[in-house]
Amino acid sequence: MASIDHSGPHRRAVLTGALALGAAAALTPLGPAGRAYAAAGPLISDCAAWGARPPSSPVNVLAARPHKIIVHHTATANVTDYSQAHAFALARSIQKFHMDSRGWIDSGQHFTISRGAHVVEGRHQSLATLQAGSGTVEGAHCTGQNTIAIGIENEGTYDTVDPRGQQYAALLDLCTHICRQYGLRAYQIYGHRDFNNTACPGDRLYALLPQLRRDVAARIGGDPTAPVWPVVRSSETGERVRTLQYLLTGRGATLTVDGSFGPATEAAVRDFQTLNRAYVDGIAGNQTWHHLAMPVARGASGQAVKAVQSQLTAHGTPTTVDGIFGSGTEAGIRTFQTSRGLPSDGVVDARTWSRLLA
Repeated sequence: MASIDHSGPHRRAVLTGALALGAAAALTPLGPAGRAYAAAGPLISDCAAWGARPPSSPVNVLAARPHKIIVHHTATANVTDYSQAHAFALARSIQKFHMDSRGWIDSGQHFTISRGAHVVEGRHQSLATLQAGSGTVEGAHCTGQNTIAIGIENEGTYDTVDPRGQQYAALLDLCTHICRQYGLRAYQIYGHRDFNNTACPGDRLYALLPQLRRDVAARIGGDPTAPVWPVVRSSETGERVRTLQYLLTGRGATLTVDGSFGPATEAAVRDFQTLNRAYVDGIAGNQTWHHLAMPVARGASGQAVKAVQSQLTAHGTPTTVDGIFGSGTEAGIRTFQTSRGLPSDGVVDARTWSRLLA
């Protein structure tokens, strides 16, 4: 299955809306009929409950846990039918569109929340994988992120209006549950537009994401502050440019890592933005860094590790730039994280990357 973003005007025309009330419940095992269950989180109806078609080919379940949550809206009507029946009909219409019109193997998103706050499984095996707390079902909801992010669709269009309170509460419950199950932090919740050139999840829902992070953090702890990325463009020089070049070469670009943002670096940025369906302007900003700054930790090797090591040296911790993330690099990162008030876990995640680049 190709990892293709599904945003765009066609969504509004093809899909129909829905709503229902999601609620926390005691653990109810998934029975033979596969109806629904919850584990200290929202009641989630699985694919069998809403009558899903089987995938056209087996879904890909990766061993690694996801790195983040990406919030979407369906860009459909803000309906007033809040029934579970409507939520199930919405799930079927999304799957039909994704399989028959987009040519995907199944629904692209992992979960959908109707306007009535009913939570349903989207892609098969997403619920079982979540409840196990390990592994990631490859989706098709956000180009460049489909193997590392959980996608949540929210029924409706939220360009000028907010989601209903009940729907937001269900989103909060689901995000909290996902974070707990996978060990994610609240700041690892993003909007679709953070990665792809799209209006999704709408201006009003996107504006609610800082509050969503704070609300999740109030339940699971931790600092909800999201990464803040620099803007790096043509003619600039220095360590930020060097990091950009290392990360681009790690993704296949042919570049000399010299810390000078010239025509070759700009062309590589444009190519990378095009590949990931980001806004193409040749400037490394929010979307470009979000795609490039993948987590690295002890045991990793390659160009991204060289970028980390070069940044540590620039920040006053001399580190051999050999591309091997060993004990010395880990110790340097832990010291840096402590100095910046970050969790000292030795993992260079998005927020640590953003502080290195600050």
